[in-house]
Amino acid sequence: MRIAVNHKGERMDDPLTVHDINVLTVIANESYKDFVSALQKEIAEAVSDRPKVADEAYFKGKVIEVEDGRRVEIDERKAKLIERYLIKNDYVDLDGKITESYHKAKEEGTVAPLPEELQETAEQVFMLVDSVYSDVMLPDFANEYNQKPNPINDNLKKKEFLALWENINKKAVYTVHFDSDELVDNAANALDKELRVRVLEYRVVEGEMGADLTADDIKSGEAFSVKENLPIKGDYSIYSSVQYDLIGKLASETKLTRRTIGEILKKVSDKTFGNYKKNPEEFISNAARIINEQKATTVIEHLSYDPTEQTHYLEDIFTVDANRQYDIKRLQEVNKHVYDFLVTDSKVEKEFAKHLDVASEVVVYAKLPASFFIPTPVGEYNPDWAIAFEEGQVKHIYFVAETKGSMSTMQLKKIEEIKIECARKFFDKITSKQVKYDVVDSFDALMEIVK
Repeated sequence: MRIAVNHKGERMDDPLTVHDINVLTVIANESYKDFVSALQKEIAEAVSDRPKVADEAYFKGKVIEVEDGRRVEIDERKAKLIERYLIKNDYVDLDGKITESYHKAKEEGTVAPLPEELQETAEQVFMLVDSVYSDVMLPDFANEYNQKPNPINDNLKKKEFLALWENINKKAVYTVHFDSDELVDNAANALDKELRVRVLEYRVVEGEMGADLTADDIKSGEAFSVKENLPIKGDYSIYSSVQYDLIGKLASETKLTRRTIGEILKKVSDKTFGNYKKNPEEFISNAARIINEQKATTVIEHLSYDPTEQTHYLEDIFTVDANRQYDIKRLQEVNKHVYDFLVTDSKVEKEFAKHLDVASEVVVYAKLPASFFIPTPVGEYNPDWAIAFEEGQVKHIYFVAETKGSMSTMQLKKIEEIKIECARKFFDKITSKQVKYDVVDSFDALMEIVK
């Protein structure tokens, strides 16, 4: 299959929109029922290696990495807690299979909180749950007419929206000027405070194959029985048969020069650097993460945007989503949006849109497509909303909003925090004082800012 091109002959392979534009439609030369049955069978076979049951046995013994880089093994108690949590909230059925209730809660952002003992590893626990195969997530082909387009309406041509678009439809390039000595000091201090490295450990598992085995025993994986499971901690010198280019690897992972990495390592304490002998690979991985975080923080402090003559084309930005087909269950009917329907990512966004649609102060709004983005040193950033208010009713007529379920920076990932700070600098530089950008968690929070 070839990547689609636009009217200029340009390949439509932008990572943000490639999967939205390049949609393959299959016209089967067999009955619809047979095609659907065969396709679902193929999907099921393709994921046959994935675990199918979310029970205590599945979670027990899994090793996960927490925020500070430590690796934590899920013991029997925690495995039981996870299983009970899933049963209590109807997220698994009697056979331990993931239910539709779990997927619906994930989609709406209403997943019940984990027990306090599991809060530290909540993100990793849910990743384990998500890796369990669930046939309720297979495509529902029961009714091929459950799809409909989401056309653009006349709100896109309203003078208020066109004025809003003129204010925010600007591209810019960023530059970063910072003192490398400042980064060296910050990174060295952060490594001394935050770097944690586990002692290398391996397990010796002894087992034996049973006698008088049947074919069923072999197929079920019960041919062997474990006799002993013994953890052994390593006590090795760094001078082993495996050679590591510590400075080179850190330079590669952080995109800094070897000289800068060398300066950072010279400034860390002997105790911190001594962790390298315990576990070289984990030392490199965790140190690179910490240095990158410090680099990102330093970049924000010395980042500036300069507008260019380029702009986004209004029609190109919005017609991409208008040409897509959506499951009617995902479409929310709205009045003041630039499309007839709204496709949201969470319950927070659904509630936010409901309030926008009935607020007398709001004239028109848009959920910004992924192809509208701001360049940042840590990747492209796509704001959520663009809103035009009735002139005279608010102090900020135009608002660009990012909606989050929590306003606590502790619950935002580092990468999100950096992108949001970049967006603040971008809009402060390129837009008029009538435009305001901020992060809100509700319509009430939005109105507190604009009034």
